[in-house]
Amino acid sequence: MLKLGLPSKGRLMEQCFDWFGARGITLGRAGSERDYSGRVEGVEGLALVLLSAGEIPRELAAGRIHLGVTGSDLVRDRLADWDRQVAELAPLGFGHADLVIAVPAAWSDVDTLDDLDAVAAAFRRAHGHRLRIATKYHRLVREFLTLHGVADYQLVDSQGATEGTVKNLTAEAIADITSTGETLRANHLKILADGLAHESQATLYAARSADWVHGAAAVLAALASRLGITPPAL
Repeated sequence: MLKLGLPSKGRLMEQCFDWFGARGITLGRAGSERDYSGRVEGVEGLALVLLSAGEIPRELAAGRIHLGVTGSDLVRDRLADWDRQVAELAPLGFGHADLVIAVPAAWSDVDTLDDLDAVAAAFRRAHGHRLRIATKYHRLVREFLTLHGVADYQLVDSQGATEGTVKNLTAEAIADITSTGETLRANHLKILADGLAHESQATLYAARSADWVHGAAAVLAALASRLGITPPAL
């Protein structure tokens, strides 16, 4: 039996159901909205498991599910050396959002990462501690800023309402997911011109450590044929 993990609620779940449905595979809940098991029609040997989008990278890495759909931002942030733990099978074309670096709109002379680096160094000299960037995407943001030479900062964890941390004086800048930028503007923040850290979208992944014997590989081959994708080398 091959296990497919999909987001358990909301627009993302419905879009996943639609994407598979357009390719002849009917997916749905087995029962009520509180039932996290699913039903599958169109492929033999495929079981649907409904999980939170944030749980899916962990379950893939542990090999408890064979396939999973979640945001590419979550996989790349939560899994170290993510491409050694999962294989990317297909971007699905929905669930788009950008991980961006944003600073107060009032910082009229800060428009690029180089500007941010200069301000961060000056901030540390003036205040005796590093400029704080609020985010929940620690690995992605740290890798991005390191790549672009930004050094004098510290990441502070924010699991919700990240855009409000600057106004609440718990951070000087933020790194967060946005689709339209409207919430950033409403909180008087602006995106740096070169501050796009990652373009995320819903993506289908395969777990490298899952049990691909006992028929799972054959089910994957049949499923890949229906979906029009190439089975990965696992």
